Amino acid sequence: MTLPSAGQRFRDAVASEHPLQVVGAINANHALLAKRAGFKAIYLSGGGVAAGSLGLPDLGITGLDDVLTDVRRITDVCDLPLLVDVDTGFGSSAFNVARTVKSMIKFGAAAIHIEDQVGAKRCGHRPNKEIVSQQEMVDRIKAAVDARTDDSFVIMARTDALAVEGLNSALDRAAACIEAGADMIFPEAITELDMYKVFADRVKAPILANITEFGATPLYTTEELASVDVSLVLYPLSAFRAMNKAAENVYTALRRDGTQANVIDTMQTRMELYDRINYHAFEQHLDALFAQKKS
Repeated sequence: MTLPSAGQRFRDAVASEHPLQVVGAINANHALLAKRAGFKAIYLSGGGVAAGSLGLPDLGITGLDDVLTDVRRITDVCDLPLLVDVDTGFGSSAFNVARTVKSMIKFGAAAIHIEDQVGAKRCGHRPNKEIVSQQEMVDRIKAAVDARTDDSFVIMARTDALAVEGLNSALDRAAACIEAGADMIFPEAITELDMYKVFADRVKAPILANITEFGATPLYTTEELASVDVSLVLYPLSAFRAMNKAAENVYTALRRDGTQANVIDTMQTRMELYDRINYHAFEQHLDALFAQKKS
């Protein structure tokens, strides 16, 4: 029996949950935790790769291979469909975009979103963003769609035009991207709930709401977003932010107190970790191999 492709599993997840909650997983361990919690799809943030894997800001510094390394590590151990942030496509030409798409499919990703910022991009919730022309963004989408080796692989178009040129420009870009072959739309840094409904009515395609903390978009609930026809809700770095704060607290306590005793109750236990990564099954397999050799 042939299993559905990653892209088809992502589409099936969108169809089965309204709206689909897509949670950020900064690494393979977090992907397993997300699956355990019941999520049906996960996400790899470009800003998360930059900050988490490289210790750098999300300013177009990350390269394709940096992201592919984390994609492979996640898809090797977790079968949840993975949406990946590919920034502007990791290059200035259609060939770069095509290489990105083919590589993502090869490494097991289910979907990508590609944006209309210039190459020297910024976080979508930061000021002074610059975007390419609508035609250049359409060309990016066409290149991505043409490069698909799996028709089910999802091409999502992200537009940052709202903060730069206003709502009408963002709507025009979204519609042009759908006409060019994009499957879904990601309007970034939305400031009012009803704007999502306007996008959904205009493009007649699934709309993603990026509900990131400390940004331009209020922390709308799934019920609120469902009421305006949002199909996917993204939480790109929620667990990552919590993990970072917890790590800082532990480091501070260790340095201050000379012991971890005062923060031990904030830690995942050894047995909890073993349970989450299926440690004992691996160990039992190893024991069986050793027993065979001895006999």
